[in-house]
Amino acid sequence: MSTLHQKAPLSTYTTFTRQEWAILSEATKEILSDEERTKIGSIDQTISADEVADVYLPLSQLLYLNMEQALSLHSKTNRFLQKQTKKTPYIIGIAGSVSVGKSTTARLLQALIKRWPSKPSVELVTTDGFLYPNAILQKKNLMKRKGFPESYDIERLIHFLYDLKSGTSGIEAPLYSHLTYDVLPDTHQTIDNPDVVIIEGINVLQVNKKNQHIPHVFVSDFFDFSIYVDADERNIQAWYIERFKLLRNTAFQKSESYFHQYRDLSDYEAEEISRGIWQSINAINLEENIRPTRHRADMILKKGAGHKVKEVRLKNL
Repeated sequence: MSTLHQKAPLSTYTTFTRQEWAILSEATKEILSDEERTKIGSIDQTISADEVADVYLPLSQLLYLNMEQALSLHSKTNRFLQKQTKKTPYIIGIAGSVSVGKSTTARLLQALIKRWPSKPSVELVTTDGFLYPNAILQKKNLMKRKGFPESYDIERLIHFLYDLKSGTSGIEAPLYSHLTYDVLPDTHQTIDNPDVVIIEGINVLQVNKKNQHIPHVFVSDFFDFSIYVDADERNIQAWYIERFKLLRNTAFQKSESYFHQYRDLSDYEAEEISRGIWQSINAINLEENIRPTRHRADMILKKGAGHKVKEVRLKNL
């Protein structure tokens, strides 16, 4: 790929430094308490008050403006058409690599959106639940391709989003356990006409191959706004290794953990094994399937060291 082709898509974005982005916030006081930020964070990522104020409050306010505009357009269109069509959820997609902090970003936005003036109901759905169960992946010899496009039941995910955007009540989303490393059988999340839905996953901006049931429909076709959480690969790899080492001392100690075999690794062994997993699986998936979707997003959050967002790129209107 030529250098020109790699850089060209950035011309469709307006770039803000962290400082330029931070001054856009209209908030004058802290929104989330220490306790709330701790709960939203992850085993390897803490959320500072500055990160919320500088990055996520302006983002939340921009999303609020977008949703209000969508609601206004819906109302005006109904009047023009002399119809009363049902309002459907405002859907936000969040993509990015394994270990880049997508889940934390999703939880942060969920907490902030609940504080919008309209007090909307917000559901968070991760696409991990739409992975094929391990039994199927093993049968198809795909366990080492888990997270790659072919490991997901994309047809099921597309049908879920169709129902969501059709205003269907009581939709069921499958759930996934990172402890057992498998889809939870006979367990689901019920989505019942929320105002906002956040869809988070490494695959949400990817394009699926044409199939006989759903001709060339992409997950992102259902999004009202999409975000790609970005970082240099050396940082993401370091975060992955650090998280693996932390999990070795926590979740991996549980007998039901899929990774229980790694519970007694030394620091050196844990680093070597996690680096090998990263290089043989996650780095390949990032390069081939995840990073190429970055410029399909409406916004790119570029992180630096310590998971701190250092730059925001917003696609030009």
